[in-house]
Amino acid sequence: MKIYSLLSIFLITIFLSCQKKVQINGIYVDFDKIEKVKNDLKKGEQQYTRAFNILIQKAESALNEGPFSVMDKKRTPPSGDKHDYLSMGPYWWPDPEKTDGLPYIRRDGEVNPETRGDNVDRTSAAKLFSNIEILGWAFYFSDEKKYAEKAIQLIEIWFINPETLMNPNLEYAQGIPGRTEGRGIGIIDWSGINRLISPFQILEATGYLKDETKIQLYNWFEAYHNWLVASKNGIDEDDYFNNHGTWYDVQVVGIELMLGKTELAKTRLEKVKDKRIAPQVEPDGSQPHELARTKSLGYSTMNLRGFIHLAKMGEKNDIDLWNFETRDGRSIKKALNFLLPVAQSKNKWTYQQLGHLDDAIETLKINFQMAGSLFNEPDYITVAKSIKNPENNIETLLYPF
Repeated sequence: MKIYSLLSIFLITIFLSCQKKVQINGIYVDFDKIEKVKNDLKKGEQQYTRAFNILIQKAESALNEGPFSVMDKKRTPPSGDKHDYLSMGPYWWPDPEKTDGLPYIRRDGEVNPETRGDNVDRTSAAKLFSNIEILGWAFYFSDEKKYAEKAIQLIEIWFINPETLMNPNLEYAQGIPGRTEGRGIGIIDWSGINRLISPFQILEATGYLKDETKIQLYNWFEAYHNWLVASKNGIDEDDYFNNHGTWYDVQVVGIELMLGKTELAKTRLEKVKDKRIAPQVEPDGSQPHELARTKSLGYSTMNLRGFIHLAKMGEKNDIDLWNFETRDGRSIKKALNFLLPVAQSKNKWTYQQLGHLDDAIETLKINFQMAGSLFNEPDYITVAKSIKNPENNIETLLYPF
């Protein structure tokens, strides 16, 4: 039996050493670190096993979901074309003092159920982002082609098939009944685009994203990029002063890097210093635009996550956003450190936060895991080690420490 066991170990070692390593220049993540996680899993090391098993469970469920299409929604956009994406501002409700409820009124932080479900495209888009992310990474870690094939199906239905594709614009995103058909801030509906691009890179590098499909997919994103930077809604969002502006840059820069528009991406990344960080972060690290919200910790966390993505993309393109600091001390690190005592349970959160504060703090801790992993910050990694049930978070696999 000992000889058999030794032979098995020898054969597995030979198999692993002969496997061709797929080189991917990650846009939002560090594939060198993630490759080490994959190798550790194949060696049977236990650190990431539970997170991997849960990822595979989710991927198995995703095999039986979708495909998703903008054609499935019940309502038709103002254009009369169901291929146009449609969503409603989540915090807008019928005016109880008006017979028809119009125009809708704002209740910050309170989601109107009408803005979810099959009336609009928001829920389908969220499932698209989530499932492509899950399937893409399940394929990466397991090498099971069924996950890649399902991801390709989702891509083809949403982006490529003429009968089911989404037109490459968000003209009617986050409209408000009685007020507007669509708004620039609706572009944040697609902030999850960072969850798509890494799987696209995986599928391309492994040959599952065939040339014809890649060309059509990239053509879609070329058109969407052009709309983002030239349309009224896109320009409005670019000019926005809070998390909307940050996540607009996360989208635009990520797409530009994917499409090989490196100089455009670098120009935008350089502007992040004065256009995003300086006006949004105070010298003490607070983010006043986010603190004014009814979910202040949630929005502070969300904005910071966008900054972390931008810092990662900047690092890969010789623009140091991570260490950037204005003359009066405004920086991404300061913004993280402002929230660090809350994540460490040293300070209580004293601003308004609708919903479960404990859940918001756990989400905040993931920011510290991301930053700690990407930029080798020991204090942040210590926070990451306190995350409850880390196996439930895909970030456990994508941002190892």
